[in-house]
Amino acid sequence: MRAAVKWWEQHQVALYVAAIGTGIAVGLIWPPVAPVLSRATNPALALLLFATFLGVPLIEVGRAFRDFRFLGTVLVVNFLAVPLIAFGLSRFVADDQGLLVGLLLVLLAPCVDYVIVFTGLAGGARARLLAATPLLMLLQIVLLPAYLWLFVGSDAVEHIELEPFVEAFLILIVIPLTAAAIVQTLARRHRVGRVIEEVFAAAMVPLMMGTLAVVVGSQIAGVGSQAVVLLRVVPLYAAFLAIMLLVGVAAGRVARLAVPETRAVMFSGATRNSLVVLPLALALPAPLAIAPLAVVTQTLIELVGMVVFLRLVPALTRTPQSDPDIH
Repeated sequence: MRAAVKWWEQHQVALYVAAIGTGIAVGLIWPPVAPVLSRATNPALALLLFATFLGVPLIEVGRAFRDFRFLGTVLVVNFLAVPLIAFGLSRFVADDQGLLVGLLLVLLAPCVDYVIVFTGLAGGARARLLAATPLLMLLQIVLLPAYLWLFVGSDAVEHIELEPFVEAFLILIVIPLTAAAIVQTLARRHRVGRVIEEVFAAAMVPLMMGTLAVVVGSQIAGVGSQAVVLLRVVPLYAAFLAIMLLVGVAAGRVARLAVPETRAVMFSGATRNSLVVLPLALALPAPLAIAPLAVVTQTLIELVGMVVFLRLVPALTRTPQSDPDIH
């Protein structure tokens, strides 16, 4: 078993690419599977995050709340730099209201779930990013309608609802984190808790592969049906990732953050809350029917981008004392 764990950890990037390819193949060859995979998305994410939280000592999360320099940098990147960049990119689709709303809806909402996983895989400060999650969620609830009103107009704001954000926070953060805390407490006294920790630590790569395949497979058919129209946003999403990679590096240097914290800022700025804002996009009126697919397209581009980030982020932030690169 240890040999298998060592092998897939050494080849995790290639395995993630294979998982994305599998999801694409399954979703395109067998479109009826999409609703089943959609229902499996949140459970898959919750299990992956449970495994991630198990590897984060809760005392580190408590300490991270007092790291005001890191928290301030994350908030400035997500709620000042990102809106400016998103607005600039949105001008390229300003003639199509559906694409415009979809692009802004997803780019203006910072990720609070699998960003923690990717941050950890790249040697980033996942405990500090986890501590920032409540603030990121609260501020996007407050500021997303304001930015949409400013960039698009009042019509887009009327369909913003609170429920998807609350549901996602409970299912993807509160429940897995509580379960992880219980297991960590159990592990200090009983062997069964330590066994659970060891099993999920060993299963991180397969869990990530399964999550990637499920998310991609659930969405690819819908994107394929409108591929010609959605091609307009693909280079914009790719550009966003490239820009935020550089913004994250610059922000870390300006704030004089350590390498792990800088990596966390880079991932936080680049990843978006697409799975949470998708229900908001689906609630939009018929004339904006392309908006949900624009959100889904961002998810697919971002997942591929995160696999690339696992190589680039350590390379761009490496120092002699840094963690070794991802293999």
